[in-house]
Amino acid sequence: MGYLEEARENHVKKKVEEALRSKMKQKALKECDFYCSKYAECARGRTFSVVWQCRKQAKELNECLHQFTNDSVLEEMKKAYMVEQESKEMKQ
Repeated sequence: MGYLEEARENHVKKKVEEALRSKMKQKALKECDFYCSKYAECARGRTFSVVWQCRKQAKELNECLHQFTNDSVLEEMKKAYMVEQESKEMKQ
């Protein structure tokens, strides 16, 4: 399959893509809740020092979030959305 065919296959409207991105981020935050809590605990009561004092926790949180928020995850969500839409159209 060529690049253009693949692009057309996974093309969704801008609003749909934004909604999928939002859903992806919500899921990532839920999955990484442990790391979010660790970072928040470290950052509590700090201002500027949070940058160097909580570097380890921030790195752990970012690594976790990246597992659930990357291009391949978004593409899978788009494919699932397209399949869902096609099945809805078939039923009508």
